Amino acid sequence: MAQRLNDNEVAAEMNKMVSFIKQEALEKAREIKVKADEEFNIEKAKLVRQETIAIEAFYQKKLKQAEVSRKIAQSNHINKNRLRVLQQRQQVLNDLFQEVRAKLFTISQDSAKYSVLLKDLLLQAFFQLMEKKIAVQCRKKDVDIVNKAIEEAKAAYKAKLGQDVEVTIDATNSIPESSSGGVIVSANEGRFLLNNTLEARLDLLCDAMLPDIRIMLFGVSTTRAFYN
Repeated sequence: MAQRLNDNEVAAEMNKMVSFIKQEALEKAREIKVKADEEFNIEKAKLVRQETIAIEAFYQKKLKQAEVSRKIAQSNHINKNRLRVLQQRQQVLNDLFQEVRAKLFTISQDSAKYSVLLKDLLLQAFFQLMEKKIAVQCRKKDVDIVNKAIEEAKAAYKAKLGQDVEVTIDATNSIPESSSGGVIVSANEGRFLLNNTLEARLDLLCDAMLPDIRIMLFGVSTTRAFYN
């Protein structure tokens, strides 16, 4: 028959069991804490990495926006300066053409040269129109010199083509006295018209010579890709 434990022995056994259970519980608690710390650190690292990536992406976006804004501002500044240069160049051209236009009035002051010029302008018109009857408009004060130039142009036209041309001065539609001179030549009751006033000839010359004038005044454009 087994010997019964006395109270002290029972207490001692109970204490051993409690100590064992307590030790097991402590070890289990440590394992749980270690695992929890590991999971916490993993999750923390994950969150930190996500936030770091988000912050980097945010500032990269801000950096790109700032770069785009800088380029836009730079482009606007360049375009404004280019426009200002173009406006100033155009003003130079306008002043130049205005000065030349003012000097047109001096051409008719030399009667000999002006007569030759009128003859050439009339002859050119005759060749372009190729009509048998032609009307000429001029300033009232130029009627006499234009009549002389008409006869010379008719003779030159006949010498070239062997044809006569009937030319009359349209006294009812004179060129304004504010004009610097020249003639307007028409045929077929005005259906065909050629403006050979000095102002019109200057406009044609300006259009034709404008590229060369720009180069002479401002040099070759560094941004132009193609040339005729």
